Amino acid sequence: MNFEERKYVLIAAVVFISVVFILRLFWIQVVDDHWKAEAANISERKIIKFPARGLIIDRHGDLLVANTPVYDLMVVPREVKPFDTLAFAQLIQVPVEEVRERIRAARSYSSYKPTVLEKQIPSEQFASIAVHLHKYAGFYGQSRTLRTYPERIAAHLLGYLSEVNARTVEQDPYYRPGDVIGVSGLERQYEELLRGKRGVEYVVVDVHNKVQGPYKGGQFDTLAYAGSDLYTSIDARMQAYGEQLMKGKKGSIVAIEPATGEVLCLVTSPSYDPELLVGRVRNTNYVALQRDSLNPLFDRALQAQYPPGSIFKIVQSLIALEQGVITPNTGFPCNKALVGCHNHPYASDVERAIQYSCNPYFHQVFKRILEQGEERNRFKAAAINLDRWKEYMHRFGLGERPRIDLPEVKGGSIPGASYYNKIYGEGSWAFSTIYSLSIGQGEVLVVPTQMANLAAIFANKGWYVDPHLVKHIGPIDGGSTPAYERHDVGIDAHWFDLVQEAMRRVVNEPGGTARQARIPGIDVCGKTGTAENPHGKDHAVFIAFAPMQEPKIAMAVYVENSGFGGTWAAPIASLLMEQYLTDSISRPDVEQRMLEADLIAVEHLYKKPPKKARRR
Repeated sequence: MNFEERKYVLIAAVVFISVVFILRLFWIQVVDDHWKAEAANISERKIIKFPARGLIIDRHGDLLVANTPVYDLMVVPREVKPFDTLAFAQLIQVPVEEVRERIRAARSYSSYKPTVLEKQIPSEQFASIAVHLHKYAGFYGQSRTLRTYPERIAAHLLGYLSEVNARTVEQDPYYRPGDVIGVSGLERQYEELLRGKRGVEYVVVDVHNKVQGPYKGGQFDTLAYAGSDLYTSIDARMQAYGEQLMKGKKGSIVAIEPATGEVLCLVTSPSYDPELLVGRVRNTNYVALQRDSLNPLFDRALQAQYPPGSIFKIVQSLIALEQGVITPNTGFPCNKALVGCHNHPYASDVERAIQYSCNPYFHQVFKRILEQGEERNRFKAAAINLDRWKEYMHRFGLGERPRIDLPEVKGGSIPGASYYNKIYGEGSWAFSTIYSLSIGQGEVLVVPTQMANLAAIFANKGWYVDPHLVKHIGPIDGGSTPAYERHDVGIDAHWFDLVQEAMRRVVNEPGGTARQARIPGIDVCGKTGTAENPHGKDHAVFIAFAPMQEPKIAMAVYVENSGFGGTWAAPIASLLMEQYLTDSISRPDVEQRMLEADLIAVEHLYKKPPKKARRR
């Protein structure tokens, strides 16, 4: 048989097979009613199996974030048959017009794809719905989990979930409309680990909406894998106590274990109950929280930027000692003509200057820092030495974003020569222009997390580990342990011995500014500060660590609009340290005063008048 003959044979074979297929399809779809009836009675359904999101656990094994089962009510528009809409609306507790609108929207999106009709129905409510779903073709339940908070604390550091937006769905192929994603806190930082991996199950359902079994024996099904658990450094009891102490106050508390960098508590006040941003009430509650004048959604511990006030003096001391512009025995008179100060004994050396928190003393110290060197032109000297000073500040983690495992952290501000050149012009400013930096005012800003880390540096005599919340990821007998970087500030450790002793005197010796932070039997080292507030009463600041030998805790407390740091911030810090170190409180009168104080209620009494009014 030649080529031409073979070609015609192949064409004839193809035509014959095509005719057979066409006739068979015609028979199935038009002539034989059996297959039509079978298709009407069964259909395949694809069910997404949502994984359980990873748990978040405190340092003692107590649950901070868990999961609770809920159900989404799904609809497949092409399967829906005429039904009693009013009865259905009453069953799922949704207005009837809303039900009709949602079905229309689902149909316009796709007649074949399942769409969420009502989401996040609690399991006990869905149980009463499920027994009636056989009456409503095209509707079925799909299980998933919602977050729940056994301790109802730490809302800001834990974060919350929200539905993904269209942009996220477009950019990340994992997400689909209706999925949830971590928006803030640990939920956002560790989203890819916490979310797990979804699975798919294909089932066959009959005309009565009842599942008949797996489709093709489940050969196309895939398993859902739960997200990884996070074991954190947070002490739930300490966190709860800190939130109680800060009730009725604006501010924050950050506590760190100095040797490891582990964050023990991260308190922001005012805060909110994390359960408010869960489930179907989330959107309503979120809007209410946004409109709250106290701004409870704002994370002060990570994002509020304040002047450090007199806390800065201990850092200034170290830089000056390291550079050799002062000695441990250098003294300066408390000359209030230079800068305002309170009455105290003569600051005859560095330790007493820190103990008494003498402003004129550190005015003179900072002047020596900026006017040292061979450059005789004071303008050029100030520019050179300010940049050198700024480098030291960065070594302490100031002026840059803290490398903590949380999103949206601010880094404060440490100005250098270029900053003032833009304001005043190059060669047009000197120490006399920027002397307010000497006592932690002016253009320098810090966030509370940086200040707690600063306390850890003084506790460790010159080094720190990046502050962090997650100690372990995944199964406790497996998983992984993140590594965090250690940093050395590059200042001789023996200078820290001197400043530590000065900080001990601040709390424990007469004339110290933080006498209310004393704890019986424990040497607390601390430093108070008063951060200027142009809009009202000044902010109280206190950093501390304890015990002096082998420190176990370092912390910073900011209490807004409360005045001197020793009045409110220091007692709050000491109560938390005592509770953590001794598991008890020996000063119930101090505790009662801190718990009962409502500084927000009286804040309006200290509002400063507008500048124009003050000039008159």
